[in-house]
Amino acid sequence: MASFVIEGGHRLNGEIHPQGAKNEVLQIICATLLTKEEVTVNHIPDILDVNNLIQLMREMGVDVAKTGVDSYTFKAENIDLAYLESEEFLKKCSSLRGSVMLIGPMVARFGKALISKPGGDKIGRRRLDTHLVGIQNLGADFRYDEERGVYEITAERLRGAYMLLDEASVTGTANIVMAAVLAKGTTTIYNAACEPYLQQLCRMLNRMGAKISGIASNLLTIEGVEELHGTEHRVLPDMIEVGSFIGMAAMTGSEITIKNVSYENLGIIPESFRRLGIKLEQRGDDIYVPAQDSYQIESFIDGSIMTIADAPWPGLTPDLLSVMLVVATQAKGSVLIHQKMFESRLFFVDKLIDMGAQIILCDPHRAVVIGHNHGFRLRGARLTSPDIRAGIALLIAAMSAEGTSTISNIEQIDRGYQNIEGRLNAIGARITRI
Repeated sequence: MASFVIEGGHRLNGEIHPQGAKNEVLQIICATLLTKEEVTVNHIPDILDVNNLIQLMREMGVDVAKTGVDSYTFKAENIDLAYLESEEFLKKCSSLRGSVMLIGPMVARFGKALISKPGGDKIGRRRLDTHLVGIQNLGADFRYDEERGVYEITAERLRGAYMLLDEASVTGTANIVMAAVLAKGTTTIYNAACEPYLQQLCRMLNRMGAKISGIASNLLTIEGVEELHGTEHRVLPDMIEVGSFIGMAAMTGSEITIKNVSYENLGIIPESFRRLGIKLEQRGDDIYVPAQDSYQIESFIDGSIMTIADAPWPGLTPDLLSVMLVVATQAKGSVLIHQKMFESRLFFVDKLIDMGAQIILCDPHRAVVIGHNHGFRLRGARLTSPDIRAGIALLIAAMSAEGTSTISNIEQIDRGYQNIEGRLNAIGARITRI
């Protein structure tokens, strides 16, 4: 098991480029199964979750070729349908959360999908009801083998339907959209997720010949087509990385420029950091964060304590709340962090409390942070990364801390962040992988 050793207290300076968006690329790669023609995808991040999915696609029979530093072609012409029912395939799916998005394409094109209960971060319940009920609405039969932990979904031909989703699930919406594009008739999805990842997926599918309207809204209309064709697609910069770098600069009092961020697709993220008192400015498609010795959390207009909570897009993504919580530990003032979607994501705060942070964990969903205003630095500590986003938050804490910290289980960080120590060391960090 690999670890990071971080020497805290070093300021960063320079430019850093965000990688391709992990949450988008997992959907895009699964969507290449919808056609037998070649699909080229650019700006793919070199991270564990993505590499594992690409390898799984190869083993399914997809012809995968790396054509550039971050570019791949996928040609799903000869899929090994027998392999898709094997124990080996099911075992690999169980360790990869993104594998759940194989259901829609496989049922739509091949009439059958077998998939084990997917793994991923230990951040609480992440139910699959939206995925499965949505595809059932299109006419698929669903069976769950409790003993094996395997879902079996079959359909002779999917048929369009109206559906109102019980939650605006990003991966659930993606799965239903990918199933509906080859269904017979018209599908209407209300309360659909409308994150930029979903917009990107829908636009790519339209270039492949799909007929999706309502993109960027929560009401999608999909006219089914007989087949899809090849295309080329470029993945957006990762908004979670952009937010992580903003928080990193604030915590370490650093001046950095985050390059090519696709600012129009960041939504409320820049403003959410401004509420914590962090200065940042848009320069073309870059974000410049000046060095700040202190930053003060805003209050609401009536003077009440600031609350920062996650919400479906265009609200704040839950993936950044761990970072914002850490950043608040060195702010001036107090803030309530409310993690609505996942009940185990705030449990990493005990590690921050050990480092000297003033945090009251109210319940599994809420924490009050009382900022130190840089009057007291966090102490170096031995830490363990419980999930991707808590991992990067702990890395930020360690970079700002006094002394040396060690973070173990960094495979969790590698799942979502490409060569993070190399890129940060290039602008002044002191991180060693052991």
